Amino acid sequence: MKNAISTRIRFARNIAGVKFLSSMTSEEKRELLLRIKDEAKKLGDFDFIDMSALSDIRAGELVEKHLISPEFAENRENCGVLLSKDGITSIMINEEDHLRIQVIMPGECLKEALQKAKEIEKKLDDALSFAYSDDLGYLTHCPSNIGTGMRASVMLHLPAMTETGAIGRLPSVLSQNGLTVRGLYGEGTRAGGAIYQISNRVSLGLSEEEIINRLETMIKKIDETETALTKQLFENERMSDRVSRALGTLKYAKLISSSEALGLLSDVRFGAEAGVLDVDSNVIDRLSYEIQPCSMEVAADGKNRDAVRAEKLRNSL
Repeated sequence: MKNAISTRIRFARNIAGVKFLSSMTSEEKRELLLRIKDEAKKLGDFDFIDMSALSDIRAGELVEKHLISPEFAENRENCGVLLSKDGITSIMINEEDHLRIQVIMPGECLKEALQKAKEIEKKLDDALSFAYSDDLGYLTHCPSNIGTGMRASVMLHLPAMTETGAIGRLPSVLSQNGLTVRGLYGEGTRAGGAIYQISNRVSLGLSEEEIINRLETMIKKIDETETALTKQLFENERMSDRVSRALGTLKYAKLISSSEALGLLSDVRFGAEAGVLDVDSNVIDRLSYEIQPCSMEVAADGKNRDAVRAEKLRNSL
C-alpha cells in the first residue's frame, strides 16, 4: 500500500488496586513511576528517560518522532518513558493512565504490530496486574478507552483526496464505522503534508481483532479512492510539473522552513506514488520526521536551523 506511512498500536493500562493519576499526590506518582520503571526494564533492550529532566526541545523531538504524545511532553513531572533500542516500542509512564504501551512500525502492518504490542502487554500484566472488569474490559481514566483500551491507527498520505476535496467527506464515512480521522500528531492537530491518522473511535464492545478488521477494510477502501484520484490528477501535465518543481526546490534550496519543506516533501511523495518521480518513499517519510522544528534545533546545535535543514534535504535527495 503506497500511501501507508506507518502503523501504531497503543494500549492504555492501569494497575489494579491503584488510584487513577488524577487522584494521586505527587509523591504517589513518583513511587508509581519507579515501580513501573523497575518492572518494565526487566523486558530488556529498553532505555529509560526521566521526562522531568528533559528540556522542552528534547521532549518536542520525541513528539515529532511519534514516540510520545504532545500532552505527555507538556506535563512531564513524575513521568518517564521507556524506549526500545530498535525504535519500535515506547512505554509512557504516568501519561493519562499508569501506562501507555505503544508500538509503531513502517507501512500498513496492523496484525503484526498488534501481536508485538500484545506480547509486551502480557509480560507487563503478569508483573503488574492490570485493572480489568468482566463487564467493561480494561479500566481506563478516560471512558472512551474502556474496553480493549486499544487505539489502532494507520498514518496515510492522502494528497489526491486533499487536492480534490474528497477528504472532507471522510470523517462522516469513518464515523459510521466506529473510526475517526486525526491530524499528524493525533487528536486536535492539523494534517500537515496531507498526512492523516485513521484510527478506531470505539473501544468498548468490540474485540481487538474486530477493531483491526474494521480498520483494514476501511484503509483498503481509502487506498482505492486515493489511487483512482491520483490517476485522474496526473492526466494533467500541471501536476507532473508541480511535483518535479518540488523535487528541484528540495535539491537546491539553501534555506527552507519546516512547513515549506513538509509541503514539498508531500508533493515529491505524491510524484513517487504516481510513478512520475524515481524517489524512495521511505526516504521521504524519514525526512518528514527529521526536518521538524525540535529535531532540527537539536541537529543545528546553534547554527541557522533553516540552513541545516536545507543541507540535510540536499544531501538526502
